Amino acid sequence: MRKNIKITAAVASAAALALGLSACGTDSDPAAKSESGAKADTSKALVVAASPTPHADILNFVKNNLAEKEGLKLEVKEFTDYVLPNTATQSGQVDANFFQHKPYLDDFNEKNDTTIVPVVNVHLEPLGLYSKKIKDLKDIKAGQTIAVPNDTTNGGRALQLLAENGLITLKDGVGTTAKLSDITDKKGLEFKELEAATVPRALNDVDAAVINGNYALEAKLSPAQDSLALEKAEGNPYANFLAVKAGNEKDPRVEKLAKLLNSDEVKKFIEDTYKGSIVPAFGAPATS
Repeated sequence: MRKNIKITAAVASAAALALGLSACGTDSDPAAKSESGAKADTSKALVVAASPTPHADILNFVKNNLAEKEGLKLEVKEFTDYVLPNTATQSGQVDANFFQHKPYLDDFNEKNDTTIVPVVNVHLEPLGLYSKKIKDLKDIKAGQTIAVPNDTTNGGRALQLLAENGLITLKDGVGTTAKLSDITDKKGLEFKELEAATVPRALNDVDAAVINGNYALEAKLSPAQDSLALEKAEGNPYANFLAVKAGNEKDPRVEKLAKLLNSDEVKKFIEDTYKGSIVPAFGAPATS
């Protein structure tokens, strides 16, 4: 389904050492100071952690078609979970990441005492409800089981999607932090909480599943065509963005990548490649 680059502890340690040594260059190095005062060696490749699809695909498009003209060396490291990209960015094992939305980052920073910040919005991955057994939303009935992501933000987001489509009723005002305990009327449905990355593999074992857009694409599902219900793009707070450790926003390499990720070329690539399953989220900068 995809070729993963697994980051082992040994590789991560070596990467951290290499990055640490590169930051100790002489004053003659072509380096720029970040807001935190640390030197960013602009002659080195910018290492970005990313989910395989569509994040790494978008970054590799930039790397192969746009980066050289801007004088940017770009290295893409693929991660298949939602924790390591942030911890690796915080520790300096990578320079930036591209895999998450603001509600998830806010929750992660609070729980892990990390200081990751958004740089620029890139795209939106609409969350969708999928099934291999049910062809229409109206055919979902009491007694059936729906799988949902188990992390705080995507779990709440999934429950909101189900509520908006009349499958459950939630307590008033719970918003995107909704939990299973906030359901006031399950309408006879059962729920199975799973790590977001594993939800697509559960489709054969449940009646339906709420799946993140990137994982749906990796599972060869088309959000625009295969979903029983799909998030609306308008006013959606879940744009995915480039992120860095606080203080590194002004790294010239980060600024170059941010500019390229919001270019007309990337917009066209997203629209032509994903045909509405992934949509550009350019415009207002990501908020801190």
